[in-house]
Amino acid sequence: MLTVRAATIGDAGEIVRINVHAWQRAYAGIVPADVLDSMEIEGRVERYRYRMRHSPGFEHLVAADGDKTVGYACLGNYRLGQRQDGGLHRQIGEVTAIYVDPPHWGTGAGRALMDAACRRLVERGFTTVRLWVLAANHQARRFYERAGFVPDGATAGYPVGRPDGSVIELPEVRYTRELP
Repeated sequence: MLTVRAATIGDAGEIVRINVHAWQRAYAGIVPADVLDSMEIEGRVERYRYRMRHSPGFEHLVAADGDKTVGYACLGNYRLGQRQDGGLHRQIGEVTAIYVDPPHWGTGAGRALMDAACRRLVERGFTTVRLWVLAANHQARRFYERAGFVPDGATAGYPVGRPDGSVIELPEVRYTRELP
């Protein structure tokens, strides 16, 4: 049975595992292969725990099928300044991440996470939610559109560090949804 609950620090390892596997699958052909091939789980878990502890206003949810974590989402205030340290919007929420472990794609886990994230944002008083998605990630874009999001015309570049130290910017588009 699929459930969604607030994540704990103890979920960080599973969240990072899902993130790495989802990136490697969803972004194949979008993100350079050397970036995807160099992604590792071990070194990122402690950084994710730190982020969970030190990101005021942001919440993490996990979806579980029985006792197996199959997805996660992060939500909070919309980040201003093209997601750099430009502050947080007081009236607009953001889903900053939503990933499902690839073997569980199509099971309803993503929908359950998105529904829970939007409910939580409504509980916090937000009336609008935004998110960013890589422009070439057509599968995710279809998912967001089915969840009621529409592109609002905003674009940005998402910086991705490569193993050789260089950085490339991948085009992103912003999606918006009014909340009930």
